[in-house]
Amino acid sequence: MDEGTYRAATLARASHRTVIFSAPLAAKLNRQTSQPSMLRLVDDGFPSYSPCFPQPSSDPSEAFAMIVIVAIAVAAVVTLLLTVGPIARSETWRATVTPLASIIGSGFLICGPLLAREFGAAALGAMAVLLLLAYAVGWVIRFNIAVVEPLAETLRLHDPFAWAMRVAQGMLGIAYAVSVAYYLKLLAEFGMKRLAVPETIHALVANIVVTAIILLFVALTFSGSIRKIEHAAHGSVSLKIGIIAGLLAALAMWWLQHAGDTAALPPVRVGWGSVAMLLGLLITVQGFETSRYLGASYGRQTRIRTMRLSQLMSSAIYLGFIALLTPFLGQAQHAEGVAGILDIMTIVASALGIFVLIGAAASQLSAAIADSIGAGGLLIEVSRGKLGVRGAFLASSALSVAIVWLTDPFQVVALASRSFALFYAMQAALAFWASLRSGAGGRAARGGFAAIGLICAVAAAAGAPAEG
Repeated sequence: MDEGTYRAATLARASHRTVIFSAPLAAKLNRQTSQPSMLRLVDDGFPSYSPCFPQPSSDPSEAFAMIVIVAIAVAAVVTLLLTVGPIARSETWRATVTPLASIIGSGFLICGPLLAREFGAAALGAMAVLLLLAYAVGWVIRFNIAVVEPLAETLRLHDPFAWAMRVAQGMLGIAYAVSVAYYLKLLAEFGMKRLAVPETIHALVANIVVTAIILLFVALTFSGSIRKIEHAAHGSVSLKIGIIAGLLAALAMWWLQHAGDTAALPPVRVGWGSVAMLLGLLITVQGFETSRYLGASYGRQTRIRTMRLSQLMSSAIYLGFIALLTPFLGQAQHAEGVAGILDIMTIVASALGIFVLIGAAASQLSAAIADSIGAGGLLIEVSRGKLGVRGAFLASSALSVAIVWLTDPFQVVALASRSFALFYAMQAALAFWASLRSGAGGRAARGGFAAIGLICAVAAAAGAPAEG
């Protein structure tokens, strides 16, 4: 495998979400073999630093120590508040956890380098545009919760609208099943990185680990209800948000300590390839649609409110992270995936590398749990209530296990990525249709649904997997 192909594949495998890239960008990544990689992998699978990026200082200075202390303190406090505080016991937070877990994964770690590479100093503005698009798609899903759900309850089995809903749900079901297998496969690979597993049985061991985790999800469901698996999501999300808060606090401390320093920012770059890549990055902020399929546990208004809350919280985290990365945009444009952010954070303070590693692992687990919940809720709705929570989770888990053993998730992940984008386009079409049938929303809303559907269709059609 040549270096360019290896770098593109590494980027795809390091991300929380599979990112849809434009075909020109995939080719561009493969052409950039002349640029020195900011991070090389040594024989034990861990990163070593190349001369093109400053090596982190090993000097245990007071400034570095203060950054680490603040990061650990903030991470611990936030994790405890979200785990055992009054917030943790509220229904609002429990309903927010699932979409929030799916939205925020290690995708937030890779967005900085990708946007810096494609947009230069305009990375923060590009992130804002991406989040606005995601919020607009969320508006469509929230409309469907309020309008399409009650409409669906009155439809005949063979009503054309009912068939359109089933097609969209089938597409999402495939995407969820592949996603769960993919995230857990990444988690297994990540966990085995330091284990001396022979190459001949590496794939077998990974599949066994993934299957065991999926069976654990099923066991949690059969031992109680959806609340059990939500508790697992709750714990992983609390840890993940705590880690993110610690990283943000560390970057903020670095800003305070280097207030007078100036950093050369890369020039602003905007082109069709960059725009296509930005549309592809919609998959990194995907996940809010899981609220649509939690109807067995939460009422419509609760799901609408908590979906909006999860999008606002995740948007604040994404924008804060990109903004605080501004002094590092010059270096970040050469970074590759989670490993690149690991480089940057170890420059801020050497000990912060462990934050990135823990955060990336927690991201994979929480995203898999969230999509398992979404898949179960989806099957309950598709079966028109004939499947209970346990039966739905068993069916969706069986499909994920089949995907783990019968395919390589990296080969089929493009299907999941396009399925999510097409699902959003179809949800916009359903919202448009429902507005015409019921009169809800009016002409302005229908114009918005049409525009959002077109953008999502373009995102699906113009994308190419990073594996390339």
